[in-house]
Amino acid sequence: MTRYILAICMVFLFSQSHSQRLSEKAEVTVITIGPTQQELYSAFGHSGFRVFDPVKGINSFYNYGVFDFNQPNFYINFTRGKLLYKLGVDDYDLYKQYYIRENRSITEQYLNLDQYQKQAVFNFLQENSKPENADYYYNYAFDNCATKIRDVLNESLDNKITYDFDYAKDGYTYRQLMDLYLGEQLWGDLGIDICLGSQIDVKADGNGYMFLPDYVLAAFDKAVITENGSSKPLVKKKEKLFKGNGKEGFSFPVPPFTLFVVVFFFIGLMTHRSIKYGVRNKWLDILLYGITGTLGVLLLLLWFGTDHLSAYNFNLIWAMPLNLVALYFMFKEGKSPLWKFYYLGYGLLMLMFIVFRELLPQQLHLALVPFVLGLAIRSFYLYFDMRRKERGDRYIL
Repeated sequence: MTRYILAICMVFLFSQSHSQRLSEKAEVTVITIGPTQQELYSAFGHSGFRVFDPVKGINSFYNYGVFDFNQPNFYINFTRGKLLYKLGVDDYDLYKQYYIRENRSITEQYLNLDQYQKQAVFNFLQENSKPENADYYYNYAFDNCATKIRDVLNESLDNKITYDFDYAKDGYTYRQLMDLYLGEQLWGDLGIDICLGSQIDVKADGNGYMFLPDYVLAAFDKAVITENGSSKPLVKKKEKLFKGNGKEGFSFPVPPFTLFVVVFFFIGLMTHRSIKYGVRNKWLDILLYGITGTLGVLLLLLWFGTDHLSAYNFNLIWAMPLNLVALYFMFKEGKSPLWKFYYLGYGLLMLMFIVFRELLPQQLHLALVPFVLGLAIRSFYLYFDMRRKERGDRYIL
């Protein structure tokens, strides 16, 4: 009999520990962490929940931005865009001191919740933090540490929150919103603009803006909770806990646009020498067609082989996978003379790409313009060089 009583007590204690009741002194807050330029992923800031109950000894930070390098097939999942993030729970003060050392701003919004609502949010977070529930597939723009803050409150409070999306009147796309935070991450910005396709070039609505922590903060500031015909502000108090400027990260000393302008003039100079002295400079064609063709294959793999936001990527116009085939026939004996029309067509396509790029449904990085012009120049040279050889002319033009 004693064993049964002990078993019942243990089950009761276990269930109590997993459905802990908050006291009247408890607070549920949203923590917004400012950006830092140390890493590309940290340039957008961070969000999390804090649950503080001095009576029950709770001071926890609920963080949807945790991932584990030791998870099975980590690098494969990362490459395929199926990286599992999870909800981590840890001592809030440890996180606070870490972000202060990182010189990152910390803002705390105290949510204006009654006891039932606080308990509902806490229960949701506790349930979500269980090992079997904690993992989720991370998505840059649609399911990340910031959108989770919005989604948790909407779900745990039965969608009783109404937002004022006044900040979304400028009509930015997801890519343009990212650009606001990448002024010091010029090469990271270029990488995003090359690898992510036109899926992020649609205009974001008010909810869409909330993939960025700063807009979660702004949305909550003006949000209201409506219940039984009465409304109250979602946030009852906001505190700036620490004012930081973020740490500067390492940046390549030459910005992309400057480098590609240099590349453009170098291509022009080498092509001029090819014409003047009859020197082919095959290594230059190997580099240009090899790099663009290989990059095109990688972009196709991102499009069709991953869940990254890489579909319908118009960078494939200049990063043409067929350039690898053209490169093969460029040096093949007995190649068809029709290949000269590929070089002519590719060169014309590059010019059209530059002239009409503003009409495309994807914002293309300005730094690519001089590089694409260089590709056009070299492609026209290859066309006229093949024509010269066919006619047996001494000069190309």
